[in-house]
Amino acid sequence: FVTGRQTPRMTLIRARPLASGLELQAPGMATLFVTEPGDAERLAATVWGDTIDAQVYATHADAWLSEFLGQPVRLVHMDADAVRPIDPDYSQPGDEVSFADGYPLLVIGQSALDGLNARLRKPVSMLQFRPNLVIDGVAAHAEDQWRRVRIGGVEFDAVKPCVRCVFTTVDPERGERDPDGEPLRTLVTYRRLAKGVSFGQQLIPRGPGVVRAGDCVEVLA
Repeated sequence: FVTGRQTPRMTLIRARPLASGLELQAPGMATLFVTEPGDAERLAATVWGDTIDAQVYATHADAWLSEFLGQPVRLVHMDADAVRPIDPDYSQPGDEVSFADGYPLLVIGQSALDGLNARLRKPVSMLQFRPNLVIDGVAAHAEDQWRRVRIGGVEFDAVKPCVRCVFTTVDPERGERDPDGEPLRTLVTYRRLAKGVSFGQQLIPRGPGVVRAGDCVEVLA
């Protein structure tokens, strides 16, 4: 698998899900629409040692992405038949994750970013940490202590801190890595925990539901 760690230019690609497929946009490229694979070829795709039986998109999507990234790649789809369990040390039987690094969702408090930016010469945006959920009105890194929360009508287990890597140094608006290694260099000075530098908390939903911008967050444990 290919990520923005090795290929920062990937962060310039915009993928928008539509009812019947996916719209891809990137600087200098014509907008591309690809339909979801039907009864398509399947491919053994590997993500962090997990092998997923994924569906393959049409070859014109491969050509579009390969041209933009400057290397041969293939676009694959995780349908209902593609299963990837979450690390059993932090999950329950039956928990699954998609092509994300390891967990379905990542939450970060806005005050955590504010505290980091107060230490940086050049502030960074929340996009460099790629959270699904940003929470306002809590103390910096309050999410470190959460074990279970309710957001809107959905409950989540907060299972582990998110250990950060060099990907945090990639500016997603420029598709380039920071030459000074920021903000990771600064995070090392005050956010190093037992298993690495952490920023944010991994979440696993405990049921279906809808979460909307502006929903209240209730800490249950």
